[in-house]
Amino acid sequence: MAGYIDGLVQDVRSGKTTARALVEQALEKAKETESYHALLSLTAERALERADAIDQTIAGGKAPGRLAGVPFVVKDNFLAFGAPTTAASKMLEHYDAPLQATAVEKLEAEGAICIGKANLDAFAHGGSTENSAYGVTMNAHDTTKVAGGSSGGSAVVTALDVVPFALGTDTGGSIRQPASFNGVYGMKPTYGMISRYGVVAMASGTDVIGCFAKDAADIALVTDVMAGQDWRDMTTLPDFFAPQDTVPEKLRIGVVKDMMTDDVDASVRQATEAYVGRLEAAGHVVDYVDMPIVKHTLAMYYIIVPAEVSSNLARYDGVRYGLRAEGVKTLAELYGKSRSEGFVTENKRRIMIGSFVLSSGYYDAYYNQAQKARTLLIEAYNKLFESHDVLISPTAPTTAFGIGENTDDPIKMYLSDVMTVPASLAGLPALNVPAGEDTSGLPIGVQLTGPQKSDALLIALAQSMEEK
Repeated sequence: MAGYIDGLVQDVRSGKTTARALVEQALEKAKETESYHALLSLTAERALERADAIDQTIAGGKAPGRLAGVPFVVKDNFLAFGAPTTAASKMLEHYDAPLQATAVEKLEAEGAICIGKANLDAFAHGGSTENSAYGVTMNAHDTTKVAGGSSGGSAVVTALDVVPFALGTDTGGSIRQPASFNGVYGMKPTYGMISRYGVVAMASGTDVIGCFAKDAADIALVTDVMAGQDWRDMTTLPDFFAPQDTVPEKLRIGVVKDMMTDDVDASVRQATEAYVGRLEAAGHVVDYVDMPIVKHTLAMYYIIVPAEVSSNLARYDGVRYGLRAEGVKTLAELYGKSRSEGFVTENKRRIMIGSFVLSSGYYDAYYNQAQKARTLLIEAYNKLFESHDVLISPTAPTTAFGIGENTDDPIKMYLSDVMTVPASLAGLPALNVPAGEDTSGLPIGVQLTGPQKSDALLIALAQSMEEK
């Protein structure tokens, strides 16, 4: 089944509309929705130039690409031309990228047009897009609520129909959770399926590139364009992704009981159970499965990831690039003041935690133990996938919470990732699927998780349920 993007491309190719018209509409919608603070910058001049070039290509009878004229937005930790790449931090406020991320290059090669850079938690550290150095992004459905994070800006521009799709990064849920909070699809692919080259690193052991869209077919198309091996990213896998039009009549689907506890909002549990009922009505075999290790995954994640964060952020020292503090007399002062001014509070918190767990005397007690526990988590998933094709759970334990509600309680903030971090630690594909709303109209999402390289199956399953 063709998605919304396919229709746009057909309109551009047939002359029903033009790439320039689509870009102009997107830029106008971006300005109309400016109050949501979802975008940090627009790349209007470059976008319109590219649109004109695509229209000329079509006029000349040449193939314009699978995404001809389709506007999109990138999270502002992707290196992309036309505006600074800030990672929503003061540290990189004036950083103009000398190259573009591989994912952006692949999309542009197929005719897609980047029209702007989306807001995020600075350096992707957060779950609400409240940690941006440039202000908070508001939820697309309720401006008193958070957008989710860290890819909150990308989720919101997709939900507001500014663009048909947007790119994000997912380290522990940073695509899936904001997708749930804003009522759109959000895909975290198998680790290594899409190149991370040209994307500001958070935690290299779990970072992945993915996208937001309004339907599953668009997720499949955009993912297919971006997937594949990249010699500049040694963690990428040979291209295995092939979109599926159908799914087996009777998939074996497991509902993770340990993610359906009383700690999950009643409305979220009900929406998940309703989606499970639809899966059963479609002929799939559904049962409940135990996975008690998931209650330990946040502890693993917030040891392993800050350790990698502290290593990745060590390069921002005020010497090579990034913010350089003024009025200093010694090298130590330069390092200290530049990092103090360039990083937000959450960046500093994660650097300190990471440095601590990697320090002499604590490495074995914390980091090494967390990595051993991670192995047990992977084994638990492997065991479940011997008898099940797909696992299902809520994407987040609650709907979007209020702006400022959790900012003074980091632990409570971290708990919003409790459903998403297990798949990240295991390198598994996981997809947020819109599954209804609570009584106040806030979106609820369910999460489909599969074994490694089952990305196409998850998307096809979600797409088949759109038709029910």
